[in-house]
Amino acid sequence: MTEQTPETEPAHDPEVLQLAAKVFDLARHGDTDTLAAYVDAGVPVNLTNDRGDSLIMLAAYHGHLDAVLALLQRDADPNRANDRGQTPLAGAVFKGEDEIVRTLLAHGADPAAGSPSAVEAAGVFGRQDLVELFRGE
Repeated sequence: MTEQTPETEPAHDPEVLQLAAKVFDLARHGDTDTLAAYVDAGVPVNLTNDRGDSLIMLAAYHGHLDAVLALLQRDADPNRANDRGQTPLAGAVFKGEDEIVRTLLAHGADPAAGSPSAVEAAGVFGRQDLVELFRGE
């Protein structure tokens, strides 16, 4: 067995990095079937990029409901914040993706998580309907 050094760890393997970039693009572009196949084949469902964006964050932010659902069905964490403290729910609020907002909520997303939180984002954008939804009104 060979000892792993920082240069030989999988995270530094150009092929691994290329695969990760491809999977992030699949989430960003909403290629649901291929994305789901990669996750089913072993790509971590909560994989994050160099900014801490998870697959579900990218799918939610870019408005891909089917990809969001596929990731949630595979146990993606709807509350995983990126390196800036943003959650998929807040990203969906920011982008006006109401159906994704409701889907994330139904799968346990916390509207108070993150910075800014989804509640704060809804307030900033004058989305009283979402503020009320988040409060359970």
